[in-house]
Amino acid sequence: MTPDNDSQFVQSSSLTRYRLAPNPGPMSLEGTNSYVIAAPGAAGTVVVDPGPLDEGHLAALAGAGAVELVLITHRHPDHTEAAARFHELTGAPVRAADPRHCHGGEHLRGGEMLHAGGTDIRVLATPGHTSDSLCFHLPADGPHGSVLTGDTILGRGTTVLDYPDGRLGDYLTSLDVLEALGPATLLPAHGPVLPATDAVCREYRAHRLMRLDQIRAALAGLGADAGVTAVTDAVYPDVDPSVRRAAENSVAAQLDYLRR
Repeated sequence: MTPDNDSQFVQSSSLTRYRLAPNPGPMSLEGTNSYVIAAPGAAGTVVVDPGPLDEGHLAALAGAGAVELVLITHRHPDHTEAAARFHELTGAPVRAADPRHCHGGEHLRGGEMLHAGGTDIRVLATPGHTSDSLCFHLPADGPHGSVLTGDTILGRGTTVLDYPDGRLGDYLTSLDVLEALGPATLLPAHGPVLPATDAVCREYRAHRLMRLDQIRAALAGLGADAGVTAVTDAVYPDVDPSVRRAAENSVAAQLDYLRR
């Protein structure tokens, strides 16, 4: 990389650095973290989540090294909008769980072990935020490895379950999968890097169980058949209008979980 390109990236672990995409918002926090994976001396790089269609952002990612592979964590536009354009710019295959977001490459399957950017990348199926959510485990990245979590775990706050595509039962299972990685460095698609994946998973699980208790209490007062709007009013009385829909999605997912 050139010194100018260097200044646009944050070193996030031994094998990764990221560039913040210019798409801040209530759901994306400061913006989407687009990651570049490359071991020292590697001939090529891997880009994870090229993000929104912003030519300056894509040029910087392409200039960070010869891109040999592009990986997508999940289908949301702040991660995938630029995928086709980035494939045009670099010629690198884009791979995702959903074939609709693949360009020049096959869809990804949980359990696959890839070797690119000079390192091993293990694909983890982690549905819940969305049905196609993936995480990417880098076992050789530092003493405990690292994991790129997309929106499955954020660097700040908690993630939304995009119900009905995202389901709480799946999400709790995905937290178990990630917790089993131990104190791996957590590399989220939004927000800051966190030091220990297992500890964050325990916090996330405790938060979900607390919300379930709140919804059970709301249903006890409102009636077992209460709808999403009424339960959201009870559980999230002061929610900002900009994230009201997200709160309703999470409530819908939790009601679905409790009523199954």
